[in-house]
Amino acid sequence: MRVVIQRVSEASVKVDVMITGAIQRGLLVLMGVEDADTIDDIEWISSKIVNLRIFDDTQGVMNLSVKDIDGEILLVSQFTLHAATKKGNRPSYIKASKPDIAIPMYEKLILQLKNDLGKEIPTGIFGADMKVQLLNDGPVTIVIDSKNKE
Repeated sequence: MRVVIQRVSEASVKVDVMITGAIQRGLLVLMGVEDADTIDDIEWISSKIVNLRIFDDTQGVMNLSVKDIDGEILLVSQFTLHAATKKGNRPSYIKASKPDIAIPMYEKLILQLKNDLGKEIPTGIFGADMKVQLLNDGPVTIVIDSKNKE
C-alpha cells in the first residue's frame, strides 16, 4: 500500500458538483492498493498516518501528530500511485489492484483510520472522477509505502 500524505490547512474532494468529503486542519491522504497488500499493511499505514509527527509544537518544531492536534484526515483513493514508468512515457498501472481487491482494502483503511484517530474519516468516491482541492500547509508532503518500511 502506498500513500501520499499532505499536511493541509483545508482540503476537499468533489465528484461532479457534490463535495463528498472536506476537512480543515489535518492531512489529505492519497492511497493506492496493490494485490500483495494485507490487513497488516493497513494497520501499519494507519498507525504511521495518525502518529506521524509533522505538525508544529509551540516552539515551531514538527513534533506533533494529527491526533495530537485533534486534526482531521481526508482519504482519497488513487490507483495512479502504483504507476510504473520504467519503460516509455505512458505509465503502466499493472501493479494497481482491480476494484474487487482495492475497494475492500480502501474500506478497511477507512475503518482503521477511524478507530486510530477516533473520529469520522471523510473520503472521495472510489473509482470516480474526483476533483481534489487543498491548501497545502508548509508544504509538507510525505510518501509512505508499506512494502518499503525504512
